[in-house]
Amino acid sequence: MADKTLRDVRIGEVGTVVRLVGEGAIKRRIMDMGITKGTAVYVRKVAPLGDPVEVTVRGYELSLRKSEAERVVVA
Repeated sequence: MADKTLRDVRIGEVGTVVRLVGEGAIKRRIMDMGITKGTAVYVRKVAPLGDPVEVTVRGYELSLRKSEAERVVVA
């Protein structure tokens, strides 16, 4: 089975970050937003076409592009 990403988490559910896929600037950008290994991420809303995904991380609200959410592997 493929890894479950933040993109697969349903509205109202929480995913715990296992790892980030990729490298370079995009990985650094995601980490700078506070999405790091072991962090709980609550999915608040998903736009009608699936982009962006609105989440709560470390007590603040954040919008992620679908491509960014697919790089966050969760448990």
